[in-house]
Amino acid sequence: MSENSQIRFGAATGVGSMPGGDAREAAKTVTGSFEDFPFLAELPARGPGADMIGRTAGMLVDLYARVEPSGWRFGDRPGRDTKRARSWLGEDLDALEEFTEEYEGPLKVQAVGPWTLAAALELRNGEAALSDVGACRDLAGSLAEGLRLHLDEVRRRVPGARLVLQLDEPSLTSVLRGQVRTASGYRTHRAVDRQVVEATLRDVIGVHADGPVVVHSCAPDVPFALLRRAGVAGVSFDFSLLTERDDDAIGEAVEGGTRLFVGVVPGTDGPLSDPAGSVMGVRTLWRRLGLRPGLLADAVTVTPACGLAGASPDYARRALAHCVRAARSLADNPE
Repeated sequence: MSENSQIRFGAATGVGSMPGGDAREAAKTVTGSFEDFPFLAELPARGPGADMIGRTAGMLVDLYARVEPSGWRFGDRPGRDTKRARSWLGEDLDALEEFTEEYEGPLKVQAVGPWTLAAALELRNGEAALSDVGACRDLAGSLAEGLRLHLDEVRRRVPGARLVLQLDEPSLTSVLRGQVRTASGYRTHRAVDRQVVEATLRDVIGVHADGPVVVHSCAPDVPFALLRRAGVAGVSFDFSLLTERDDDAIGEAVEGGTRLFVGVVPGTDGPLSDPAGSVMGVRTLWRRLGLRPGLLADAVTVTPACGLAGASPDYARRALAHCVRAARSLADNPE
């Protein structure tokens, strides 16, 4: 990772998705909530093409996908689904640009990573791209080029931003364990070799050589060590899914300088505890690992447990504000 990638992350941010379909309202909420670490909001409620798979499929270069009853499937040319995905992304970028005028600091953008994309996108025969080694390779290359163009576009619109790229990989553990189901549902695709998974991630991460890349997964058993070897600067995860089996990997990550994006605020409507209570588990983990309390502010960014697409707009606003207050509590009282 280059020196420029060692930017200072904000103490709190969101995961990516927000409720509703109003891009300006979402951008206003996000930039108002996170003055020092906003993100490009995703609004999947608008329909196919605004969902995380369709949105990223619209970024691909020389590969196109369309909506079928079973999901997103590769096609020969850009159709209305691709055009709609690109149009909505452009609308989101317009809104972000409006509310980040003269902004300087870290700004996070999200896209689906190569392995979750390979598990979700279908070949013409209806099977996941994951079933074909060549298709996985082509998809990763297309994604890398698409991300390069996307990052260039965001830099042009928000020139003062220091971009953080988040790759969403909720299916990564299933890919590694051979748990992704075939089209029939009766079998699973063969597990992908860990070295192949790591090398592909490293290639895609390399597209953002002048900035940090974070991998997000709100699934259990996030492969922290593999992600660190692939070159991530941070790992974003649902804190409630950690077990003591993860302790060694977490400790090594922190000591190795990997940022932890800890999802401690529920992603769907419900009561919110006091801010200090939300990060109590993080403090407990720190003590259990024997890490210095003073490291907390330099090692942790507070987020919701996952995206907020399923929340009400009012709860989403309160959850983001709660992340900021919880991060402040962690910094002010690390012990």
